[in-house]
Amino acid sequence: MATYAIGDVQGCHPELQRLLEKLRFDPATDRLWFCGDLVNRGGESLATLRLIHGLREQSVVTLGNHDLSLLAIALRKPEAQAKVNPELREVLFADDAPVLFEWLRSQRLLHHDEQLGWTMIHAGLAPQWTLRQAQKAAQEVERELSSPRHPRILRNLFGNRPAGWSSRLQGLDRHRATINLLTRMRYCDVNGRIDFESKGEPGTQRPGLYPWFEVPGMRRRETRIVCGHWSALGRFAGLGVYAIDTGCVWGGQLTALRLDSEEPQYITVDAEPHRKRPPGGGD
Repeated sequence: MATYAIGDVQGCHPELQRLLEKLRFDPATDRLWFCGDLVNRGGESLATLRLIHGLREQSVVTLGNHDLSLLAIALRKPEAQAKVNPELREVLFADDAPVLFEWLRSQRLLHHDEQLGWTMIHAGLAPQWTLRQAQKAAQEVERELSSPRHPRILRNLFGNRPAGWSSRLQGLDRHRATINLLTRMRYCDVNGRIDFESKGEPGTQRPGLYPWFEVPGMRRRETRIVCGHWSALGRFAGLGVYAIDTGCVWGGQLTALRLDSEEPQYITVDAEPHRKRPPGGGD
C-alpha cells in the first residue's frame, strides 16, 4: 500500500492520467492526497474533477483557492456564470455539476494523518498556529462549507481582510482569515499578516516579509507538511515542509510525493508541450 500526495493539477487531465500510470496506482491498495487547485487554466477541469471524484474512496482533497472560487461562482445566476472562462463554464453547466459541487464542498482545508506523521494543506499556516489550532480553524470552515449554510460563507469568501489571524476574530471574518491563510498565503510579516501581492521565489519579496514557513519565532509543529499553491517556489523541502506545486499548468511538471516510504520519494511527469506561463505569471 502506497500513499502519494499530488501537487496542483489545475485541470491538467492528461498529465494526471500519465502520473497515475507512472505510479502504477492501484485503487485496491493505494491512496492519493491532492493538495488543492484541482481546476482552472489547464483546459480540462471537468475531466479532472470527474477523474478525482471517481477515485473519491481512495483520495483525500484539500481545497485550493481556485476550487473555492469555482464553488462561489456556482452560486451565481446563470447569466453571470456564462461570463467566466470556457473551461469553468464546461464544469458549471455539466449535467453532473450538482454532484461534483456537493462532493467538492465536503472536502478538507487541512488533512492530518497521525500514523503517517504528515499534514496536507494547500498554501500555508499562520505562524502562531499549533497543529491543533490549525485543525480547529479548518474544521470550523469545513463544517460551514458542507452544511446548508454554505452559500453565506461562499458569497463572502473574497477579500484580503483579515490578512492575518487573531483568536479574537469571529464569524465571517474568522472564516475568511482561515481561508486566506490556508489557501492563499505565500509571504507574511513577523506578525503573520499576509502579503497578497508577492508571488515570486524567495529573495524577490519586499524587506520584512518571509516565506510562511520561515517566519522568525513561528510555532513548532510535530508533523511534516505537504503543500502546493506556490509554483514560483517549485519543489522545496526544508523546515519540515515539502512544497510540490511544480507548475504543470505553466509548462513545468506534475509532481507526486510518496509519503509512506522511509524517505519521501518524488515522481514527476512533464507538462504537455503546449503549456507555458503567460506574461505576468499566475497563481
